[in-house]
Order: sequence, then structure tokens, then C-alpha cells
Amino acid sequence: MSQKDKMLVGAWYSCLDDELEAMRQRARNAVHKHNTMPPDARGAMAPQLAELFGHVGRDCLIEAPFHCSYGINLMLGDLSYLNAGCVILDSAPVRIGSGTMLGPAVQIYCAQHAKDPVERAKGMEIALPVTLGDNVWIGGGAILMPGVTIGENAIVGAGSVVTRDVAPGHTVVGNPARTR
Repeated sequence: MSQKDKMLVGAWYSCLDDELEAMRQRARNAVHKHNTMPPDARGAMAPQLAELFGHVGRDCLIEAPFHCSYGINLMLGDLSYLNAGCVILDSAPVRIGSGTMLGPAVQIYCAQHAKDPVERAKGMEIALPVTLGDNVWIGGGAILMPGVTIGENAIVGAGSVVTRDVAPGHTVVGNPARTR
């Protein structure tokens, strides 16, 4: 099984792999194109970026600058909005529901690196999916850790670090984020 296959099925894999590096380079090129195009020419997002993603719903908007590691695992629902400076490290599926808004500088992480320093030096990591339901609002500067699910209509306060699932309709704030 290739390192890419291991990553895609949620098994431990080494990110220090030529095939994965080529995928990350493709994403960097698409992201660069998006981030450097004039807004009027870009529209909602550069075509290269939209083609890279796993799914793009209708009328989505991604402000520049933006960064993702692979893009292939990123799925955007209709009318989703990502403000400037968002970073999505999508080594696992990242689903962003319809009508969901991410504030500026939101970070979504999927990779969990090996705790053993020898294994970590080999690039060993496991990718855990992150899911945001419909009509979620993520405040600026929030960080979503690997494996979390944010239920529909939930709110994550600005600057919060989300380490656990958030129930639908709940508001969480702080580090670590807790129900308010």
C-alpha cells in the first residue's frame, strides 16, 4: 500500500514521500495562482484551485491569501465562505457545510504526528477528518484540531482552540474551547 493510500484510508503513513510531495506541489501551485490573481480576474477562486478540491458547491468564496496542503480532501458546501488567511491542512477529508463561514486566519489541521521522536523524524503521521456542519460560524483565529466535528448552526468564538466535537447549535469559546 502506498503512503498516499495509507493517508487516504486513515492509517499511519510517512508524509516524507515523493508522491505526496508532488501532490503538495500541485496544491501550492494552485494556491499561488489563486492568491496572486487580481480579485476581479479570480472571481470566487482561481479555476486551478476549484479543480483541485474534492467538491465545490455553488457560490463559494475564498478570500486571498489562502493555503491548503493537498486540496483533494477539501469539500465546500453551497455558499461557504473562507475569509483571508485561512489555512487548511487537509491530509484527511475536510467537509465545510453549506452556509458555513470561516473568519480570518482560521486554521484547520488534520494531521496528528507521531509522539515518538524517532517515528516523527521519519514523517509518521495519521490524518483525522474535520467536519463542519451547515450554517456554522468559526470566529477569526480559531484553530480546529484533527478529528473534530462541529455540528450544524454551532459557533466557535474567535481565537478558540477546538479539541473536541461541538454539538449542533452550541457556542464554544476559549483554549481549550468550552460550551458557553
